[in-house]
Order: sequence, then structure tokens, then C-alpha cells
Amino acid sequence: MPAPALTSPAAPSRAATTPRPTAPAAPAAPSRPAALASAVRQGLMPVGALMNVLGISGLVALGVSVWVLGSLDGWQYYTTPIGVRGYNDAHRLLRPSGPVGQTLGVAGAVLMLVPFVYMGYKRLRKQKSGTNLKRLLEIHIFCGIVGPVLITFHTAFKFNGIVSAAYWSMVLVALSGFVGRYLYVRIPRTIKGVELSQSELDDRTSSLRDELQWTAGADVLDTLDRLEADIAARPASWFSGLGDRALRREIGDVVAQLEQRSGGAASASLKQALEERVRLQQRRHTLAATKRLFDLWHVFHLPLVWVMFAIVSLHVAVSLYLGYVPFRW
Repeated sequence: MPAPALTSPAAPSRAATTPRPTAPAAPAAPSRPAALASAVRQGLMPVGALMNVLGISGLVALGVSVWVLGSLDGWQYYTTPIGVRGYNDAHRLLRPSGPVGQTLGVAGAVLMLVPFVYMGYKRLRKQKSGTNLKRLLEIHIFCGIVGPVLITFHTAFKFNGIVSAAYWSMVLVALSGFVGRYLYVRIPRTIKGVELSQSELDDRTSSLRDELQWTAGADVLDTLDRLEADIAARPASWFSGLGDRALRREIGDVVAQLEQRSGGAASASLKQALEERVRLQQRRHTLAATKRLFDLWHVFHLPLVWVMFAIVSLHVAVSLYLGYVPFRW
């Protein structure tokens, strides 16, 4: 009988002794309210947008006015009858062809040309999503406010001849710009100034509704629905949002109800979503009327801009032809 073959014990396999590395666990998905808040918070231009640039422009214009009227004795000079201004000590500086007067005129004309750059750039880059139209508009507004102030001092408050047509066109352009700003911010846009399409508006309002439904509670949503129904029943006029204190009070009531329901623990993002939903619904309700008026505003605003540009160009050309050399006093 053959002897059994001697076999050594099998070495444990590497797979059996070495633990197999496990894949790292996937990070937990954010909760639904957080995900919705992240999707919604892409930045919607508020109705109060562009107020900062209005304040800065006003301060610059005020500073220039104080400097000219106070430090340079401009108040005394401009209130002196035109026939005897030549004897005033400030005449050498503040006359339209003087060092200060001409410099203010050139600076004001350059600032008033900047809006043309804005118009051209907006047309060329309107398809570029990364273009910050809001920033360009802020520059446009600043130049459109400070420029007329500088040109007013350049004129030495003498408004006669064909140049006066350019000056009053400039004044109308500046004043109508405030109307344009009011209408502009009431058309729903992103924080960069890109107008939202109807589908984007629908998606945004739906996302806000989902966020509120997930966290606010049925009683708050019922109050919100009643408020939105009341907004939809109002006349869809472009001025319905002008000084609408009643809407702010109604929004405050809904926010207070939300605070009471949550025991004062409602997050700031949730309250912001609630207010944004109501205001967005209001702006959607008046969108058609606002757009119609904005189109009419362009019909009034743009021709005045071109009239101003044509007459100012003629004024500069005639001045150079008559021998007025810039910055040679």
C-alpha cells in the first residue's frame, strides 16, 4: 500500500489575510431645504438695486459744486451780471475757455460719451453670460449724473445759441435716466443684470414655493397663497409697486406668522425666500406693463442722446475752427 504523499499546509492566500480596501463613503446629500436654497440663491436683482451708485454720484456732484461755488468763489461769479463778469477776479478761471471752465467741460463731455460705450458694449456682448451688465450700468449712471454737473459749470450758466439745445437735451436725458432706472430694476433680472426669461421666472418661483412648502408649514402657505391671489387681482399697472407700503406690511405679517410658528427660530434664508417669492410674483404680475413702458422710454431717451451728441460734436468742431486750443490759456 503506497504511503500517502506528504503535503505542506497551504499558505494562506494574500486575499484571505489582507483586508480589501473599501471605497470611501459618499458624502451625505444635503437636505432638501438646503439644496433648494442653494439652487434658488443665484442672485436676483432687488428693486432697491443701483441706489449705491446714485448716492456716490450725488456725493461727487456735491463735492464738485462745493469746490467751484465755495473755494473758487463761483457763487459770486455766477451771480454777477454777464455784462460785467469780465471784471470779476474769478473770471480768468471759471469762464468757459478758462483753466477750470474748460477742464470741467472736457471732463463732462468725456463722461457723457461713456454711455455710448455702454450702449455699444451691451449690444456686442449681450450673448455673453459672464458680462456684468449691472456694473456697466452703474458706470453709465455715474457718468450720466456727474457729467451734466461738470458741463453746467462749464457753461457758466449762459444758455444761448444752438449749444443750448444740446444742454437741455442733456438735462432731459439725465432726468429721463432716473425713470429708466426705476423701470429697469422692476424687470426681473439676475444680480449681473441679465433679464430672466419666462421659463427661468417659472423655475425660480417654483423653487421658492418648494422651499417654503418643505419648511414653512401649511398655515403660512395658506396666508401666502391669499396674499399672492390678492396681488394677482390688482390692476397690472407699471406704478403699482411705487411706494407700496401695504405690500411691505403684508409681507411683514406673513414673516411674523412664520416667526410665531417656529418660535422665533426661522432662518434668515427662509424669510428671504418668502419675501422674494411675494415680490417676484408682484413683478411678474406687472411685467408686461413695465416692459411696454420701458420700450416707450427708449423711444424718448435714445433720440435725445443722439441729438446731444451731434450738437456737442458741432460745438467742439466750431470751437477748434475758431482757434480755441484745448488746455492753452
